[in-house]
Order: sequence, then structure tokens, then C-alpha cells
Amino acid sequence: MTSAATAQSAPVHTDTVRNAAATPDHPQPHRELGLKDDEYARIREILGRRPTDAELAMYAVMWSEHCSYKSSKVHLAYFGETTTDEMRSRMLAGIGENAGVVDIGDGWAVTFKVESHNHPSYVEPYQGAATGVGGIVRDIMAMGARPVAVADPLRFGPADAPDTARVLPGVVAGVGGYGNSLGLPNIGGEVVFDEGYLGNPLVNALCIGAMRTEDLHLAFASGTGNKIILFGARTGLDGIGGVSVLASETFSGEESASGRKKLPSVQVGDPFMEKVLIECCLELFHAGLVVGIQDLGGAGLSCATSELASAGDGGMHVDLDTVPLRATGMTPAEILSSESQERMCAVVRPEDVDAFMAVCRKWDVLASVIGEVTDGDRLVITWRGETVVDVPPRTVAHDGPVYERPVQRSAAQDALVADTPDRLARPAGPDELRAEILRMAASPNLCSRAWVTDQYDRYVRGNTASAQPADAGMVRIDEETGRGVAVATDCNSRFVALDPYAGAQLALAEAYRNVATSGAVPLAVTDCLNFGSPEDPHVMWQFQQAVRGLADGCVALGLPVTGGNVSFYNQTGERAILPTPVVGVLGVIDDVARRVRSGFTRDGDTVLLLGDTRDELGGSEWANVVHGHLGGPPPVVDLAAEQRLARLLADAAEAGLLTGAHDLSDGGLAQALVEACLVGGQGAAVELPAALDPFVALFSESAGRVLVTTAADRADEVRSLAEAAGVPVTTLGTTGGAALAVAGMAELSLAELRTAWEATLPALFG
Repeated sequence: MTSAATAQSAPVHTDTVRNAAATPDHPQPHRELGLKDDEYARIREILGRRPTDAELAMYAVMWSEHCSYKSSKVHLAYFGETTTDEMRSRMLAGIGENAGVVDIGDGWAVTFKVESHNHPSYVEPYQGAATGVGGIVRDIMAMGARPVAVADPLRFGPADAPDTARVLPGVVAGVGGYGNSLGLPNIGGEVVFDEGYLGNPLVNALCIGAMRTEDLHLAFASGTGNKIILFGARTGLDGIGGVSVLASETFSGEESASGRKKLPSVQVGDPFMEKVLIECCLELFHAGLVVGIQDLGGAGLSCATSELASAGDGGMHVDLDTVPLRATGMTPAEILSSESQERMCAVVRPEDVDAFMAVCRKWDVLASVIGEVTDGDRLVITWRGETVVDVPPRTVAHDGPVYERPVQRSAAQDALVADTPDRLARPAGPDELRAEILRMAASPNLCSRAWVTDQYDRYVRGNTASAQPADAGMVRIDEETGRGVAVATDCNSRFVALDPYAGAQLALAEAYRNVATSGAVPLAVTDCLNFGSPEDPHVMWQFQQAVRGLADGCVALGLPVTGGNVSFYNQTGERAILPTPVVGVLGVIDDVARRVRSGFTRDGDTVLLLGDTRDELGGSEWANVVHGHLGGPPPVVDLAAEQRLARLLADAAEAGLLTGAHDLSDGGLAQALVEACLVGGQGAAVELPAALDPFVALFSESAGRVLVTTAADRADEVRSLAEAAGVPVTTLGTTGGAALAVAGMAELSLAELRTAWEATLPALFG
């Protein structure tokens, strides 16, 4: 349905282009909007005059760190430089689009992306997390896909910190409340606690969407005379300044719940509006009524109009009087900067406008023609008959400032790496080792996440094949053939702090391995790069090294990075978060019915360990939990070995040889055994490799390892495949019984293990 703007209660001053040219010395608060003095001077140079209030607001939000990537562009270019044609062969859309899209075969394509909503989630935990989910879902919708699943990598301060108790329950409720209301299963993610995130939690959100390959849509405004239609929710005052001030500045340490400094309001989400918006968009796509489309998230209309115009082949005229509002007295700058949720902007042929509006009326979605594509090269925006914006759109959307920030490895890094865990006291006898297994299983980063994941609907719509606590979430895409995709997100930020290059590759390797354990073949990568202030040379060194490590790792594995997100300024005062490049890997499986389950699911199976174990405890969870220690080199990453392991897992799954598989990562073999027993419901009797110190065998975090089970009469087939693949294989024991029995120590009953594993989070958060 069409609608004009709501009535204004009183006249509002209009700073027009004519006024701007006539009053060059008129003061403007560019610093309050997050613009530097030299950036403001550059805007004046571009326009040949001072900018209007509305233009200043547009440049401020679009040139913010969050939107323009001005500190990261010079480093992100390395992804493009290293991506080969072979890696691009299955990509239908990549970096620079709303989300990456890959061809998964049989005419199906999948789009996926992960983004951050960190600072809003600290200020308003529920709405910050909820609108983070809503925003990433609209990115997926904008590609022409139906969203099919979400995942949420989360990081908080210490589990027993008062501020964690304030933030975490609201974030979890926001993620669940929005995603559940949309009818999207939450199939994966992480919950990590660390002192480094106190005062700056990380709330990253991932969404997966599915479409037929011919249904792909891109964001551009093309065709002179085509109409620009804004549809969805009305535009209000929520979220103004979110990307330019809230997301692009560090916290001062004074933003507690009881005494915050003044911050922009966080967006307010309406998942039920988003649900009908999804169905409306899909019907519009199916009817062929959309030329180009863009979601409205960060930077609102400023982003949608400037990016559509910049990516198109002409100019654009927009009339703000036609924008449906839900607040009176809004200025043009506020209308353009509002980050109100559940809104989309479409480019529509004039002859299709009536049909477009009819679909919107069917779904009770508010829609208004707000402008049209012009034959010029300017983005012109009017309000009350006056021109308030007249700019070259590319200067707003794509040609913002690019900084080559100082990059300097801190001298403290040497001391950190030199402080190896070798000096730490290790448990010696069987009783101490047994106690350590229980202690680790109950620790905040290794205990059951059921308190969190039980608040999410993991199986809505009936296409979920696996979800947490599995290593990778999996959903069916094609109901006829069973074709599906698996996704995993990972990052051990402690490893990244010790060696950003290797740490980023270890994050990639773990997500890659987790997808492979499910029986899927890894296909593509997305990332969410969370770091401290780019104005800190050491942070920029961490970022540079992590980007290069991830890009080089993707080349080694043959996986393209299809897109992602950079989140800077994640720090409170002078304390930056641990560098956290979250890596998401997507894999494809021909039939989800042939997935490999996680854990010990049958009695009498043979338990095998694939991969090599070394004395590698730098950055380990054992050193963290028992000694509060971070230091030494992280585990060695061998991507060629990871490839061999993944191929072995795929071949064994294809042959139906595996009855279970579980990745070894945080907590090492000890934690993998505990989880395999508790998730699968079967005990096991195992014997540790004689060549290894029992402590190292149990708690080392060497990469490239997977615990698998197979029927006893097929174990030799798995061993033969492993030998042919060049993957070390060790026989550990047999599944069965009601206890984990490690040779040489007293049994750990499953009941005892479950009590330790499941009690921690409920005791902390109720």
C-alpha cells in the first residue's frame, strides 16, 4: 500500500543545498558525527561548498569505520589478490555484495554471511542481539534467497563477572526471541568466556539462505525511470548514529547499566514484521518484479540510496516527503540516518509498480514509491520542495577515505610467546588426571551449552539434520534429494593473541575440520574480524597478520572467502579485546541422511583417533583454567594434513564406515571423550597411546585430529583408508557401558560426568 509521510507537528528548519552554498562558514558538528577534520575538509572539496546537514549525516555514516572499512581496505585487498579462478569457480557472488553466494549443485545456490552487532549488544543486550539477527537475515533476503538457518558466535567476559550476568541472559534471549519468531532454526555457534571481553562482548550472527541459481538478485539501481520503493516498517528515531558513533568508537568504561555516557539509541526489532517481509520479498522475486534490491541496516536510507545509485548506471532522485515515518518532527538528516529495522529498498520498473504494491498489500507490508532512477550521475534528495542532498553517489558509498594505519608488532609479543607453559605444574598420577578431567569438563568454556541452546528452536521447519552440540550444524536444502549444507564457526582467540597469522589459520582449520566431521565437503568461507582500535599499531599488526593468515590458508585449502565483516574499536579504555577473527566454513553434502553423527552412539564400536598428538599446550584451555596462563606458541597448523584428514572423512562417510565423529579442539582428547560419551549416550573403555605422556595425550590441543567410531568388523577398512590417505590412526578402545574408563585410572561414570558438565551455566545464570 502507498503512504505519504506522517504529518509533522511543527515546521522544521531545512538546510538546503542553496543555503549551504550561500553560507560557507556556517558551523557544523562534524566531530560529533564521528568525522575527522581532514575528512570534513575532503567532503567540502568534493562538493565545492560546505555540506548540508543531511549530506553531512550521510557522509558521516557511510564513511564510518563500520561502513567504509577505511582502516581495513588496504589489508582486505589481499583476499582478492590471492583468490584464484579455480577458487571462484563455484562463486556466484562474493566480496562487495550483501552476502556471498555459492553453487552447491542441482540448480541450487546457498548464500551465507556472518556480521557483528557488538556494541549495541553491550548497551542494550536484548535488542542489540535481536536486531543483529534481523540485520543479517535481511542481507540474505537481499540476495534473493529464503533464509533457512542462523548461528551465533558469542563471547563474554568471565562467566562469574557481574557484567556478564547483566549482558549474557539478554543477548541469549534476544538471539532466541528474534530467530525463533522468524521460524529459523539456530544450528550452531559458540559461547566463550574470557577476561579479554569484559566490557566489550562480541555478538556475531550468521545466516544461511537457499535459492535456485536463477533467482540471484544484486544491489544496483539501473534503468532510467525505474522507481525506488521503500517497503517494510516505518522510519523512526531508533539507531541514529549507530554505525558512525556507537560502532566506530571504543567504550570509555563508563557505559555500565547504571551510569552510561550518552550513546545513540539501539534499534528496536519486530521479528513478526520481518517474517512477513521475508514472505513478501520471496513472492516479489518469484513474480519477477524486482530489478535491484538493498536491505536497510547500518546507515539506513543513506546506505540503501547511495549504494544502489553507486552500483547502477545512472543517478537517483529521492523525495523524503514520501518516506513513511513513525515519529513527528524528524529532520532530513534523521530520516536518512535512522537505522529502524525491517525495511527494504527495491528498484522496480514503472509498469511493475502496481503489481509490486499488490503483493505488498497481500502481505500487509507498507510500501511507498520514494524516488526514481535518473539519467544523471547525482544522488539528489529533496524534502518539502527543497534540495537537501546533491552528491556524486560513489563518493558517499565507495570512495570514502582509505587509511594506511601504522602497523607495528609490540615488543610485549616476544615476552608473551617466550612464556611457555612448560613451567606450569602438571597433574602426575592417575587420581590427579581423573580429577583434572572432571574439573575441565565443568569449566565455563568446556561445559554444556544447553542452558543457552535450549532457549533456541533448533529444529523448526523440520529441515535441521544436526545442531548443537554437534561439531557442525546441518540443514536440508532440497527435500527431494536430501542435498544439504553444513556450517561451523570457530576461533580460538588465545591462539590468535599468541600468533595472529597461525591463529587465524587454526580458526579456519577447526571450522573446516568440524564441517568435515559431519560428512560434508567444505566449500566456502565467511569471516567476522573482531579487533580493537585500528589506531593502535599493535592491533593493526594483529589484523594484518590475521588477514594474511586467513587468505593464505584459504588458498592452501582451495576455499574462497565469499564475504564477511570487520568490527574495529572493540575495546574499553586502553584494553583491547583478544583478537577474534571468527571463521565460518560452509560445506555441502549430497544427502543429509548420510551425515555422520557426533559422539558414541552405539555399543561395541571401535574408537579410533585420527591425526598426530604433540606436546602443545600454549594457549590451551588447560593452561587457562588451571593456571590462568596465556603464553608460548600455539599448536602447529598443517593445512595439507587437514586436507588429507577431510578427504579421509568424506571417503569414509561416503562408504558408510563411520558411526560417529568428533573434532578434537579445546580441552584436547579428554574433553572430546567426555563429550562423545555424553552426547552419544554411550560409555567407552580406552587406552592412551603408550608413546605419549598421559597428561599430554589427554590435554594437548594439537590440531588436525578427530575421534571416530566404526563397527568393529569394519575398523580395518578405516585403518586402510587412513594409511592410504597419509593420516596417522591410533586405536583407543571400544564403546559401551555407563562409564568412561581410561586405562590406569578409576572409571568416570556417565552420571558423574554429566553432573559436572551440565551444572555450571545453570548455577551461574539461573
